[in-house]
Amino acid sequence: MDTLYPCVGGLDVHKQTVVACVRRVGKAGRVWKEVRTFGTMTRHLQALRAWLTAEGVTHVAMESTGVFWKPVYNTLETHFTLLLVNARDIKQVPGRKTDVKDCEWIAQLLQCGLLRSSFVPARAQRELRELTRHRTKLVQQHSAVVNRLHAVLQDANVKLSSVATDIVGVSGREMIAALQAGENDPAKLAELARGRLRGKIPELRVALDGLVREHHRFLLQLLLAQLDFLATAIDQLSQRIEAISPPDFRAAVQLLTTADGIQQRTAENVLAETGIDMAPFPSHKHLSSWAGVCPGNNESAGKRKSWKTPKGNRWLRAALAEAAWAASHTKDTYIGAQFRRLARRRGKKRAMVAVSHTLLVSIYHMLRAQVPYADLGADHFERLHPERLTRYHVSKLEHLGYKVSLVPVQEAA
Repeated sequence: MDTLYPCVGGLDVHKQTVVACVRRVGKAGRVWKEVRTFGTMTRHLQALRAWLTAEGVTHVAMESTGVFWKPVYNTLETHFTLLLVNARDIKQVPGRKTDVKDCEWIAQLLQCGLLRSSFVPARAQRELRELTRHRTKLVQQHSAVVNRLHAVLQDANVKLSSVATDIVGVSGREMIAALQAGENDPAKLAELARGRLRGKIPELRVALDGLVREHHRFLLQLLLAQLDFLATAIDQLSQRIEAISPPDFRAAVQLLTTADGIQQRTAENVLAETGIDMAPFPSHKHLSSWAGVCPGNNESAGKRKSWKTPKGNRWLRAALAEAAWAASHTKDTYIGAQFRRLARRRGKKRAMVAVSHTLLVSIYHMLRAQVPYADLGADHFERLHPERLTRYHVSKLEHLGYKVSLVPVQEAA
């Protein structure tokens, strides 16, 4: 195979060691290679960088291994052309796998131009991504604590959730705090309702008549304190994200919020994963494949075995699913009509993936052209294929026993 880069490095990264191979091809085509093992402490990685620089290495490739690649990447990214490669693309021959052979194999593939680098954004975006991902984790933990709160109230036979939609809203929170403080009178608890919930005071008096013991009060105290801590941490992360976001990032967030189902937090999560520059993705198909919201390819002997979506960026998929679920509940919109149309035939889960794909394609073109979202309208599919809609309704009427004769409006006039 042709040699694209005369001197390259291949790294086999582990938690405590990095096995590095320098591979050089001379003018006569003779291959020279040397393998050394380094630790993963900062001084060891700096020694690795110095050795690679002294050997004249221009390109370095490493396997994506959990989070262990990150300190190595941070140390080398400003000195070499660095490739972070998916593990499935560099599998070694079975039965011949050692750390030394792995790094030599990575270096050989890199030198022949057979490796494809994963998308690794700039350091500023990586830091922003860590903040949004941590916030997502805390939001999930907040939801888990609310579910535990539901369970404790049910165990105490307090049916607050049967009357109030949100038990951790202003009214529900005050009622639970009063229960935890020792208040057992359902009438006094119901009077803590605010806003529209005051119209349900008679139902609340019945629902709040429970069997709350000291055991339940102790659990409620712990859960309420945990909710307060998580809410404070989420707010701090949101403020930090807002503070370090550059002006072009904030402008992109405002641009994405013009789309149905995308709120500010969702837009921040999406942009932290994709970035605001779509140049790394040649088309919306590449972005959809990277996110894992497109049909997969599993074909053999001319037969399609599976359409299962490929593995992709799970954080981006989660953000898109959240936006798709919100957009699916909108009325008189293209996204809502698409979801309902597909859910009837394919089920809600497949419809959710399709809507996620639609949103991601819209996001790609919005960022690339810097234009706001333009809704196609709920009747888009009817306008797209009017003859198909006509055949559908005619067949339904004929199935009911009617003989249908269609006359154009011009002729009837």
